[in-house]
Amino acid sequence: MYPILFTVPGIELKLPAFGAMVALAFIIGSHLLGKLSAKYGDDKEGDPERFAQITVWVLIGVVLGARAMYVVVEVLRELTADIPTKTSVGRAFLDDPLSMLAIWQGGLVMYGGLFGAAVGGMWCARRLKVRTLHALDLGLASGFFGLAIGRVGCLLVGDDFGAIVPESARSLPFPITLSVPAVLRDGSLFGNANAGQVLWATQPWMSLNAIALGLFGYWLLRRRKYAGQVSLILIVTYSVGRFVIENFRGDAIRGLWFDGSISTSQLVSIVVGIGALVLLFLNRSRSQPFNVTPVDAAA
Repeated sequence: MYPILFTVPGIELKLPAFGAMVALAFIIGSHLLGKLSAKYGDDKEGDPERFAQITVWVLIGVVLGARAMYVVVEVLRELTADIPTKTSVGRAFLDDPLSMLAIWQGGLVMYGGLFGAAVGGMWCARRLKVRTLHALDLGLASGFFGLAIGRVGCLLVGDDFGAIVPESARSLPFPITLSVPAVLRDGSLFGNANAGQVLWATQPWMSLNAIALGLFGYWLLRRRKYAGQVSLILIVTYSVGRFVIENFRGDAIRGLWFDGSISTSQLVSIVVGIGALVLLFLNRSRSQPFNVTPVDAAA
């Protein structure tokens, strides 16, 4: 695995793999969103420019939301622990609040990034008089392709790794399992306990899941009955997939609750997935035309 893609000779400037993949994910996702806005937008000439502005706030929301949720989860784990520790991440945040801002040290939660991106993007869409739920549909459909690339960064740096595969299943092919190098590179998050081990390939699974959801979203956009329907369906399907994959994760940093029986992401998946299902049911008879003018959309 390659936590550092390369080092610039002479100045020792290192390019982190995760940061590079996140940047590439944002570029690809923004490009696809621009294409979708030109195809499905209310104002096919003006919407690409408006959505370009929206993506900036999506990026801000992703970073702030993902970091905020990580901090909140770790602090809650520390405060609710039966035996508080002096070395936990949550305790470090409580002792040094400014360390909460150190996102370069790692610690981002995807669900927090999803919520932050939705809030930031929809806020900007409203200011630009773009229908917020319509923008959310397009944003999620394109954003999952970006997420697939971002998960490649997780694989390269060794974040979000899977549990050790039982001996009986170690002959399964990639991308079902992956072999961790016996000697880890500097900066790897796989940990020495996983060096040379065969793990469940949870990072590639999440990339493949995101690609499938992106393609599903593209398919749904041509068939949706109302703005927001695509988002609700994608949220339900993502919640199910994420809940299943979490069962194969091996990193404790993701947060475990109820005596380690459920992770933070699984807990959020249950709440968000059920909430989206309820909204789909309540709107099952709803129908909204999409051939509206920009003035109607603003109204």
